[in-house]
Amino acid sequence: MKVTVVMENNVPARIRRPYLAEHGLSMLLDTGNKLYLFDTGQTSAVIHNLSLLGVHPSALDGIILSHGHYDHTGGLYAILTHAKKKIPVYANDGIFVPRFSRSQDDCSYIGVPYPKDLLISLGAEFNFLQAPLQLNSNLWISGPVPRKTEEKGDSRLVTRCCEGCETTDTIPDDLSLYCQTPNGLVVICGCAHAGLVNILRYGFELTDQKRLHGIIGGTHLGGVSDEQCLTSLKEIEKLNPDFVAANHCTGFNVMARLQDLLKDRFIPAFVGTIINC
Repeated sequence: MKVTVVMENNVPARIRRPYLAEHGLSMLLDTGNKLYLFDTGQTSAVIHNLSLLGVHPSALDGIILSHGHYDHTGGLYAILTHAKKKIPVYANDGIFVPRFSRSQDDCSYIGVPYPKDLLISLGAEFNFLQAPLQLNSNLWISGPVPRKTEEKGDSRLVTRCCEGCETTDTIPDDLSLYCQTPNGLVVICGCAHAGLVNILRYGFELTDQKRLHGIIGGTHLGGVSDEQCLTSLKEIEKLNPDFVAANHCTGFNVMARLQDLLKDRFIPAFVGTIINC
């Protein structure tokens, strides 16, 4: 399978194509006979980058949404508008829950920017998952990831059922992808809100793979405690993957730590990066 980073927070300086970057994530998965888009970035800029890759949205066989945050779902409207066809959209149940980021002075909406009915009218055929789904012989959508460790998310993220009524958002709809390869398991994350260790261990359990070939995507280690980050880095070191291609919510500090840990096995997965696995 070939994974291409379509949208991410950064464009590498060496790149010659005029890619756009934004706070968000989108990756193109080419399985050989199917094209899937994993997340859609924040805005219609995803269309610009797809065009530079020579991919029209109508060529997509499906869209997979890692969770219901604007920076992973905001480009869905543009994708559907340009595709002009019905496209299966896979997501965990609960992706449309109202979501907010709370600060000392503000509480900003950060959920899916468009109503479900509007997206359906544009061609989205939603498949809401409550269990793992095998897309082909080698590719799994995790469904809800069991949370067995003490990994915690960002306390600033909340859900709101009414004005002044908020609860911490554990983002239970977070999902990842698992790809079985001849070299072992490849784990593809959106933001890893379920906890990177939980996600990795569930991948082995679900696929019955014995070794970790690689990790691709956002790890969210930039927004957790140093203790949790260190625990996750130790888990990666123990699993000894052939590569880690991290981006988005990983954060530059953690990417530097991954580089120090993995040396040339670390890949900064900015816009335009291609990973063959």
